[in-house]
Amino acid sequence: MALRLGDIAPDFTAETSEGKISFHDWLGDSWGLLFSHPADYTPVCTTELGTTAKLKDEFAKRNVKVLALSVDDVESHQGWIKDINETQNTTVNFPIIADPKREVSTLYDMIHPNADSNLTVRSVFIIDPDKKIKLIITYPASTGRNFDELLRVIDSLQLTADYSVATPANWKHGEDVVIAPAITDAEIPEKFPKGHKVIKPYLRTTPQPNL
Repeated sequence: MALRLGDIAPDFTAETSEGKISFHDWLGDSWGLLFSHPADYTPVCTTELGTTAKLKDEFAKRNVKVLALSVDDVESHQGWIKDINETQNTTVNFPIIADPKREVSTLYDMIHPNADSNLTVRSVFIIDPDKKIKLIITYPASTGRNFDELLRVIDSLQLTADYSVATPANWKHGEDVVIAPAITDAEIPEKFPKGHKVIKPYLRTTPQPNL
């Protein structure tokens, strides 16, 4: 059965480029970004892992642990990491799951047979500290991921987890947000003391509340 938003992210134990991990224990009370790669030594994945490594500080300040997956083994990963570090001018600073038996890939429905029967698509799962899946994005193997967008989504998820707001189209950290419809007009002054705008009765905005 395919995973859906709000489901508990399946736990697993796996070998990685940084040793064996038990996923839920490894996450602890952090948010998690789990993302798959079709195979080692592939060009788009090489740029993606390099980009992720360069964003270490951005993920850290959001309390996000990053975990990659490829269907190759640990020895292959170690060789590939050397290439990534060399070509992307960085140092890979997160584990890469070795999944040659496709166990984790199958658990997370990362293999889509109509796209490729052996390799994983570019799946992305963002998982909250309660181990619930908060975001699922699936890219084809030919399209590299937009990591600025993933950081933007994490900002939105973390903000909306703590406040009764939603983020509008193209929202970025620091911009106004939408007040949840469940909040009555009478409740707004107490909940959002920075003020608000009423554009329509169902569309009310307020400055980002956690700044």
